[in-house]
Amino acid sequence: MHMQVSHAKTPSSSSQTNPFTPKASLIRYWNNHISNNLPKPLFLFSKASPLNAQNSAILTNLATQNSLSSHFHSFCSLANLYCPFNEENHSLTQVSDTNKDSNFAVYSNKHFASYGSSKHTGLDSFKNYSDRLNNANDSFKKYSRASTSHRETFTSYENNVNVAESNFTSYASGATSGSSEFNNYDKLVNVPNLRFSLYNSDTHNHKLSFATYSDDTNSGSQAFISYGKNGNSSPNEFNNYADNSNIIGSDFTGYSELGKAGNDSFKGYGQSGNNPRNNFKSYGLGGNSGIDSFSSYRNKANVGDNSFQSYARNSSSGKVNFAYYGKSFNHGNDTFKEYGKGSVGRGSMVFKSYSMDRTFKDYVLKGVTFSEYNNFSTATENSTSSIRDSGNSVNRWVEPGKFFRESMLKEGNVIVMPDIRDRMPKRSFLPRVILSKLPFSTLHLSEMKEIFHAQEKSSMERVLMNALAECERAPSLGETKRCVGSVEDMIDFAVSVLGHNVVVRSTENVSGSKQNVMIGSVKRINGGEVTKSVSCHQSLYPYLLYYCHSVPKVRVYEADILDVESKAKINHGVAICHIDTSAWGPEHGAFVALGSSPGQIEVCHWIFENDMTWTIAD
Repeated sequence: MHMQVSHAKTPSSSSQTNPFTPKASLIRYWNNHISNNLPKPLFLFSKASPLNAQNSAILTNLATQNSLSSHFHSFCSLANLYCPFNEENHSLTQVSDTNKDSNFAVYSNKHFASYGSSKHTGLDSFKNYSDRLNNANDSFKKYSRASTSHRETFTSYENNVNVAESNFTSYASGATSGSSEFNNYDKLVNVPNLRFSLYNSDTHNHKLSFATYSDDTNSGSQAFISYGKNGNSSPNEFNNYADNSNIIGSDFTGYSELGKAGNDSFKGYGQSGNNPRNNFKSYGLGGNSGIDSFSSYRNKANVGDNSFQSYARNSSSGKVNFAYYGKSFNHGNDTFKEYGKGSVGRGSMVFKSYSMDRTFKDYVLKGVTFSEYNNFSTATENSTSSIRDSGNSVNRWVEPGKFFRESMLKEGNVIVMPDIRDRMPKRSFLPRVILSKLPFSTLHLSEMKEIFHAQEKSSMERVLMNALAECERAPSLGETKRCVGSVEDMIDFAVSVLGHNVVVRSTENVSGSKQNVMIGSVKRINGGEVTKSVSCHQSLYPYLLYYCHSVPKVRVYEADILDVESKAKINHGVAICHIDTSAWGPEHGAFVALGSSPGQIEVCHWIFENDMTWTIAD
């Protein structure tokens, strides 16, 4: 079946007044369900489906017949969906080799094959590489292979990206000396999907350093396969790896296998993360005189799941040190299977200040020391205990201005405005008539994957699963939540919580982001009374999807934002103040920034670009 599409006309054409378009239907729905006559929110209506009447009817028919998958490209294009990360990227630009040092600045989506092979000394640097893209797709194959004393530095690589795909295959294999440094790699990424295969194999004294790697990311995975295999005296350092991340999974298979005199350090790995999951399989297998150090690994994280299978098996004279390992909030789950089994020589494995919830099965008894084996996981999410280690307070960076006190919303005050810009890809809602025919549940994940052409372990699959996890999780105490993919569904949820006399608000623009601003005139919504609202935040998904939830006990404000020097109005902001924070976790960024604890203070924040809050109309 070939889909005959009708291309939409310009806004001035009659298609805009056709009563059968999704937008015309939405206007009727709004008029029937919102009881006041206030102006319609143009910023919300601009996100409505752009489909004209004919294409809407065609796509609705295809959805009814479960045939949208066969017309995927037309569906994505006509309905203004975000689908490019699902495609095989055959357009990667091949980068030619050169004998000179290379400085790659403001580069993106390139393919490096056998680049830098057999180079002697020199430096290749990657700075601001693939930053701020919707979809980053980079490939490094046999890069720096058999080089000598050659260095590579990745600084600010793939930062602020929605979906990051990087493939490092046989990177630096056979290299002697030299180093690879990853600094600020994949920071603030929504869905990282990184693969390191045969990375740094057969090397001699080639140092690898991962510093602030995957920090502040949201759901994704890294795979290290045969990483450092047959390496000789090649140190690997993971510092602040996946710090403050949400549900990051890392698989280490055959890491440092058959290595000699290796030295691997995991310091601050998975710290302050939410449910980090790491799988070490055949790590250090057959290694000789290797040293592995896990310091402050997964500390201050919320639960977590780590599996060590055949770790250091058949190794000789190895040393493994777990210091302050797994001191997490709420219990995690770690499994050690065949740990150190078959090892020989004077090896040692030391567990210092190691917490509970560990399963040791078939591990070597000789040379294993457990020191200060304690339960550090008894703190509940709402407790203020166990948030310090050895007298050192939690050290987490929170963007200036992201959270503030209610008293700061006073005319004439100068405050820092955080970066309120929307980093999500541009998409549209679906018409409800199409949305209602599409599956959206874990039980129907296979059907969802078929519609959006999501392959196993692809970025698209990860996007679908992340959205389902967020939307299907149980609501927190006092919360009512719903994920919506149409404006009609959003209206229904807001009305169910607040009634029909509602208004939706959002900050007018992004002016003032990341700079000092002055507060102009301030308006207290609903007279400044403690009330409830419905806040809606974007989720990454092919069509526009919002996570909406009721927020009890808040005060909502509108304020003019002024330029500090000229006092000219540059923005009109909407701020929401959470009066009751007693159910928040003690490590919430608000308390880190403002210096308090749950239930002790109110916390305010701006409504960011394209997010919104619904309240009862004044």
